[in-house]
Amino acid sequence: MAPIVLEENRTAAVLAIGTANPANCVLQDEFPDWYFRITRSDHLATLKAKMKRICEKSGVRKRHIHHIEEMIGTHPEFLDRALPSLGARLRITDDAVPQLAAAAAAKAIADWGRPAADITHLVFSTNSGAGAPGPDLRLAALLGLRPTVQRTVLHLHGCSAGTTALRVAKDLAENNGGGARVLVVSADNTSVVAFRAPDEAHLDTLVVTSIFGDGAGAVIVGAGPMVAAVERPIFHMVAAAQETLPGMEHAVVMSVGESGLESLTTTCAPSSQPLCAAASSGAWPMRWRHWALPEVAAGTTSSGRRTPAAARSWIVMRRRSGCSRRSWRRAGMCWVSTATCLARRSSLFSTNCGGAGKVVTWTTSGASCWGLGRGSRSRRWC
Repeated sequence: MAPIVLEENRTAAVLAIGTANPANCVLQDEFPDWYFRITRSDHLATLKAKMKRICEKSGVRKRHIHHIEEMIGTHPEFLDRALPSLGARLRITDDAVPQLAAAAAAKAIADWGRPAADITHLVFSTNSGAGAPGPDLRLAALLGLRPTVQRTVLHLHGCSAGTTALRVAKDLAENNGGGARVLVVSADNTSVVAFRAPDEAHLDTLVVTSIFGDGAGAVIVGAGPMVAAVERPIFHMVAAAQETLPGMEHAVVMSVGESGLESLTTTCAPSSQPLCAAASSGAWPMRWRHWALPEVAAGTTSSGRRTPAAARSWIVMRRRSGCSRRSWRRAGMCWVSTATCLARRSSLFSTNCGGAGKVVTWTTSGASCWGLGRGSRSRRWC
């Protein structure tokens, strides 16, 4: 592999960050009792006990979600996967997702220090919508972006949505002249598109309902000369890549049907260590092989002891509990890119602590990798 060189005037950099969550907050230790009460499922004692174990082991302290009780009061069909509910769910997300995205994007633009009209490209990633015009057009109107802004929408990239959007933004920023400025937004209302009553035949519902929250994250990505005294890179994105691994095509499956968004994770998810080794060998320098795993993948060794990478991952999850894979956040010296659904069983993140590093997200079919270089700013924002 050819050496990766950081060219500050040509390499894409993250210039600003913003996040947003719904106001409604639920505590993780109280969630199972609340969930089984509002779905009238207290008689399913075994499933309730399983959800309590999932919530306890998730490492999440709280989550921000849509006003579920009001929603199912108006739409009781959401609870029964046998009833059609997709249209009603999408009517909610058609408004809620762009609004949430706009709140995060407005913070990023304010942090950036330049007017919204200076944005040349928009990349919008979500798992909570299906239709055209999409949430990108609504977001552009809410923010007052120029009619000529170049828009790209990414649908159903699951837990790799954040890193996929960043990889696309890096290419756009570096290959569209020195003045390109890309607004990258990931937003999801998972609690709307995937909320259902517990079902013994669909245990994935417990996982989705137990660990995913609603939220949005936004960054400004740019390359080329920076506007003096205004733009300051937080970090440079020195590399980006994607790799497909054999046998991983169906590790995580997402589909949109009459009852909303369905997710299916394999019960035989492979160990994270061989996957990390496979992604790293021969492709990336040894100094980049530092891993931060989502809470479902961040398990323990056979002796019951948590590995250092897993321990770091759980710290990240606790510090930004319930904010989604849709947000980019910093925990200590680790930068982690996530999206609203936090993570799925076979998804992995890797990051280097300090200096240049990379982030790798494993998904149903492979990995998205991107590298981070030092920037000129250091701040605590999570």
